[in-house]
Amino acid sequence: MQQVPPMDDAQFQHWQQMLESRIGITLPAERKSFLLTSLSGRMREIGCTRYQDYLELLNNGRHGAVEWEILVDRLTVHETRFYRDRQALQLLEDHCLARLLPEEEGAEPAPVRLDLWSAGCATGEEAFSLAIAVDHFMRRHGLKGYCSVMATDISRASLAHAREGVYHRNRLKNLPLEILREYFTPWDLDHYRLIKRIRERVCFTRLNLINLDAARIGMMDVIFCQNVLIYFRRERREEIVNRFVEHLRPGGLLILGAGEVVHWRHPDLVPVASDEVIAFRRETEDNLAP
Repeated sequence: MQQVPPMDDAQFQHWQQMLESRIGITLPAERKSFLLTSLSGRMREIGCTRYQDYLELLNNGRHGAVEWEILVDRLTVHETRFYRDRQALQLLEDHCLARLLPEEEGAEPAPVRLDLWSAGCATGEEAFSLAIAVDHFMRRHGLKGYCSVMATDISRASLAHAREGVYHRNRLKNLPLEILREYFTPWDLDHYRLIKRIRERVCFTRLNLINLDAARIGMMDVIFCQNVLIYFRRERREEIVNRFVEHLRPGGLLILGAGEVVHWRHPDLVPVASDEVIAFRRETEDNLAP
């Protein structure tokens, strides 16, 4: 098998700059081996032996754009599973869904309309987990209405996978048995598919988070963004979460990954008390300072 040559410091710096400028990913020196593994694997597949030749291919019009999509998919991590963060889903129920219940026992609940956003949804497990959690709560409490989930990611391949709604059983091992039985049907010996009602609640769209200022996004009741911001520089992370706030309705929840925006605060948000989850609520107009 033909080997790809080592990468010198100048070449690595060029790749660092290109990745950050195009998709915002910051690649520190300690992750150089990850880059080399991803590049060399793809270059061998297409019979390319020089980094410069591969760079030229990436910049070669339409063909290069297709190749860039393939490379981005290799460089972004998609390992996830359903109900990965049970604490975050419990926080969603306690601080958002519980507010949908009538205050007076026996009163008729108002119709529900919830809009959620899974930012950096990968292959869809988080987005579908949100849709399932909301649907299960509404059915359990007899609530009527509608919930929609917008799910965005930079990887076209991941989004294509997500739209199928078919998952290996290993991705489902965190699910309670009642949820598995209610929301999935066997697909083959090792795979299950989400029921149509849940698949139709989630809209998968390609979005680069560094381009939020140009994206057409409505207002959301809940924004989930976990294990995504770690790829960006601190300044870029804060730019992104500040943009999130602009799309959060008064009273809405912003749920982030632990340690991703340390010491970040926003004047319109208040922290939500939690031992396990980093979350903020946007102040309602009644609570905003004059």
